[in-house]
Amino acid sequence: MASCGFEGFEKRLELVFELPASGGEVARRGLRLLPAEALREVLDAAQCAVVSAAGNAAADAYVLSESSMFVYPGRVVLKTCGTTPLLRAVPVLLRAAAALRLRLRSCRYSRGEYLFPEAQPFPHAHFADEVAYLDAALPRELLRFRRSAVMPSSPGASHRWHVYSASSSASSSDADGAARLTAEVCMTELDRGMAARFYQRPGDGRTSHAIGDEMTAASGIGGVVDENDPRSLVCAYAFAPCGYSMNALDGARYATVHVTPEDGHCYASFECATDDAAAALAAIRRAVAAFRPATVSVSISHTSSAASSLCTPVAEALEPLGLACHCRAAEVFPGAGTVTYQTFTAPATKHEHDN
Repeated sequence: MASCGFEGFEKRLELVFELPASGGEVARRGLRLLPAEALREVLDAAQCAVVSAAGNAAADAYVLSESSMFVYPGRVVLKTCGTTPLLRAVPVLLRAAAALRLRLRSCRYSRGEYLFPEAQPFPHAHFADEVAYLDAALPRELLRFRRSAVMPSSPGASHRWHVYSASSSASSSDADGAARLTAEVCMTELDRGMAARFYQRPGDGRTSHAIGDEMTAASGIGGVVDENDPRSLVCAYAFAPCGYSMNALDGARYATVHVTPEDGHCYASFECATDDAAAALAAIRRAVAAFRPATVSVSISHTSSAASSLCTPVAEALEPLGLACHCRAAEVFPGAGTVTYQTFTAPATKHEHDN
């Protein structure tokens, strides 16, 4: 917790490993074989902890004290908010994976523009320090192709997206062979009525899961992940006195929602990973429609070149909600494919009226 307010904007780390070709438990389950103590050491390095866990045949999903973690056989996604030193978990993760004889194939790190950059610990206060830290932590002999960028590149932009990618190949092919789209949505200045639904009532003696389920239903964000689909596994968690996290799994697809509702630094995020671009666009629209923010940023990465063609559909999905696109950028990164970034804002008078 920063003295100036809680930092909602998350840092996101994704490491992809090559599974052994031969059969056996490691080839089938990979990182999911990591013992609880190994995962605890990883999260200790990032100064967070597991508060809830669930899983299906494809992956394990963890709600953390600061955001979420998803573990697949050959991939781990770790997303943390606040003043967590996320990148300090990288060496610990690499050691744990090496114990399973898994070979690192790629790394991607992304984040938005912090609300309180001065509160961030090293190396997170400055993107140049984050890049230098990752360059030193990742084995150069395995990940020879590297690139970092701030999107858009113009220094005067008020909202920017920071991306670092390193890969064993200059191409964007994925370790598991699947075409993969990841959408990251950051929302600020939420509708006040919506934000109020993520406060616990004083004296509520129910479990954090029960209160979280009620928040999911009251806010309508269950529809973002289609919680009524029998294939979906949804885990919601309410924090005291306020705040909310939710993970959802549908086969190998995942989605996650995080809400920091305090006045002055009100923030919500939505992320999904899928092989279905149309489903991702629909989910983005539902998430933004639910929270009714004044400012939205959307970043999409795709292991094919399709991401750049999604800028127009994203704008077409959000503009009917009263949001105007003010920024659009696209860059290609090794191992990550094309990454796009767009920002949208609502007219000030409309947002004040809605609140």
